[in-house]
Amino acid sequence: MLLTVVGYANYKRHYRLNTLYLKTTILKGFLKILLHLLVVIVLTIVTQVGGIIYLIAILSIKRRSTKRRLKKVALFCGLYFLTTFLLVPVLAPLFGREKIAESKTVKAHSFFYKLANRNYVEPELNKIIFQVANELNQKHPELQFVYLDANFPFIDGFPLLPHLSHNDGKKIDISLVYETKEKILSNKKKSISGYGTYAAPEQNEYDQIAVCKNKGNWQYDFPKYLTFGTINDDLILSKNGTRYLANSILKQKQVGKLFIEPHLKQRLKLNNSKVRFHGCQAVRHDDHIHFQLK
Repeated sequence: MLLTVVGYANYKRHYRLNTLYLKTTILKGFLKILLHLLVVIVLTIVTQVGGIIYLIAILSIKRRSTKRRLKKVALFCGLYFLTTFLLVPVLAPLFGREKIAESKTVKAHSFFYKLANRNYVEPELNKIIFQVANELNQKHPELQFVYLDANFPFIDGFPLLPHLSHNDGKKIDISLVYETKEKILSNKKKSISGYGTYAAPEQNEYDQIAVCKNKGNWQYDFPKYLTFGTINDDLILSKNGTRYLANSILKQKQVGKLFIEPHLKQRLKLNNSKVRFHGCQAVRHDDHIHFQLK
C-alpha cells in the first residue's frame, strides 16, 4: 500500500514537471516566433527588403546545425549586402526608380541611407540632383550636394517611415549648408543622422514650431530625438550657401514644391511660389530641406 502511494506521488510529480516543461517549451517557442516577427517588421520598416532576407536566412539553416545562430547572422549579412548593392539596383528600374548617382559633387550624409535602401529616386529627380549639385559646385567648389532620406526602391505607396510622403520616388531630403564662425563653408553637418539639429527662429521671426506644438502636434519637434548624436557644434547655418542651394532647386522646371520652415523662408528671402509650408501634421523643417517633383 505504501509503495502504491509513493508511486502515485511520484507519478503526480513527474506529471506536473512534464506539464510545466511542456508549457515552458510552448512559451519559449511562441516568444521566439514573436521575436523573429518583430525583427522582420523592423527590418522591413527600415530597409524595405531586410525582412524578406532575414526570413530566407533563418529558414535556410538546418535546426540541428552547429553554431546555428552564428551561421544565420553570417548568411543574413552576406545576403543583405549582395541584395542591397548588386540585386536591388538592377531591379529598381522595373519600378521606375534608380539609385542616386553619387559623384564628387553628390554624396549621402551617412552610409546608412545607402545601406538601408533609402537612396532611390525617379530618373527625372536624379537628373535634377546632378544639375543642382554641379551648379552648387561651380559656385562653391568646396561644397557638395548632401542628401538624407529619399525613397525605397520598390512599390509606390510603400511608406518610408518616419516620413509622411517619400513613397513614390519623387521626394528627397537634403541637408542645409553650414559654415564655421570664420564664414568658411563646410560639408560637415551638426548631427550624425543629419536630422534634429535646428536653425531655430530668431527673436524677430515667426515661430511656426510654437504654433504647431500649441495646437497639440507633439510630433512636430520629434526629430530632435533622431540625431543619433550631435557633432560639429561650432557650425552655424550659412544663409548665402543655403539660399543659393534652395534657389538652384527652385529654378528647376520639374520641381513642384520645396518645404522649409517659414522663418527660414523669411530669413533666406526665398520668394518663390514653390516654397510651401508642410503643415503641422508633419515635422519641422529647419534642420533640412525637402523638395519634390511635380
